[in-house]
Amino acid sequence: MAVAALTGCAPVAAAPVTPAATPSSTTSATAAARGEDIPVAAATLAPPEEPVPPVRVQVAGRDVDVTVVPVGVDRRGAMVLPEDPSVAGWYRWSSDADAARGTTVLAAHVDSLRWGLGPFVRIRDLPDDAEIVVTADDGARRTYRVDSTERFRKAALPDRVFDRTGAHRLVLVTCGGTFDPATRTYSDNVVVTARPAGGSG
Repeated sequence: MAVAALTGCAPVAAAPVTPAATPSSTTSATAAARGEDIPVAAATLAPPEEPVPPVRVQVAGRDVDVTVVPVGVDRRGAMVLPEDPSVAGWYRWSSDADAARGTTVLAAHVDSLRWGLGPFVRIRDLPDDAEIVVTADDGARRTYRVDSTERFRKAALPDRVFDRTGAHRLVLVTCGGTFDPATRTYSDNVVVTARPAGGSG
């Protein structure tokens, strides 16, 4: 039987964004009972903005050129990463490739028993100011510069990695630390955080 990709590499993701609850009609009913005028508004909802998914990420001078696909979470709340470590997952509830705020989260396995080492093995020692380019589904390219490369125990991955607020940034995540052959998992997550550099094409 073929051995699947190494497990336990995925970071634990923040809870998906859920639509806001429908407002109650209690206030309108009360106003009507008092004989007050009730403002009339169109019942048609504005169409939701379609996200612009990232489809490719490249790291200059590091032989990292990876296809990106949208991913969600499993029942444990961990990102469901593509088994092939040469493909990264975009956390679909994080910021998209055209975002002005929040974090765009891309993650990939560091290796696999089937495919061997993946390109993200080379992000674990990126220097500050290294250049990362993300290509969007619409063809737009966005350039980032590395601010930091950090390592966290999986259980201690900070919530800010998935923060949807604040200045826009890009986060790349892969595995690091000690490998446990019994569980086929790594002990840590490597987190690269980068800021927009203003490049586009």
